[in-house]
Amino acid sequence: MTVSWTPHRFSGGVLALDAANTVVLRGDPERSFDRFEQAVELPRFAAAATGFRADELGGRRVEVEDAEAILPTVISIREATDRLFRHAASDGSVATADLPDFLRACADGLAGREEHVGMPEKPFGDPSTPLALEAALAVSALSLLSSDNLRRLRICPNCNWLFLDRSRNASRLWCDMAVCGNRQKARRHYHRRKEEVSHV
Repeated sequence: MTVSWTPHRFSGGVLALDAANTVVLRGDPERSFDRFEQAVELPRFAAAATGFRADELGGRRVEVEDAEAILPTVISIREATDRLFRHAASDGSVATADLPDFLRACADGLAGREEHVGMPEKPFGDPSTPLALEAALAVSALSLLSSDNLRRLRICPNCNWLFLDRSRNASRLWCDMAVCGNRQKARRHYHRRKEEVSHV
């Protein structure tokens, strides 16, 4: 099934979390599914990310040269990122036991690349050249290790997605208020009405 890469699919706040969230309903084996199950989705995700994550990427275009070849690396980065930062969001700390796999996955994403990242105004390197998806995911994931990002990590109570809470007072509840927030409001309203009717 072809995925529609809408703005909601990029509610994580950074590219690495958007990728982590491509496993839908993670933790629910009966209903969970993987949007990267077919490698053909990788270039489509990269094209959408180029637009929706333009600020993070410094305007650099993300590309996929060989989707089948990089799929294992992308999945490895995605799963290591989710494992490490889901624990951090839940417990408020990074589990060192998860760091070796995470760092290895990121290293694989950067292997063989001649990049210079982290420069002022060029966080992902030279914006005039394309960046491989696996390298972009690795750089984005590594950036999450900053103390400011770690304290802003959240798990959406509606969809279980990871996201960065960039609100001024760090009080955001949902990955996307227009989707998850409204669904929760509708659910609460439904249960309230149901209770009122049952007490009549």
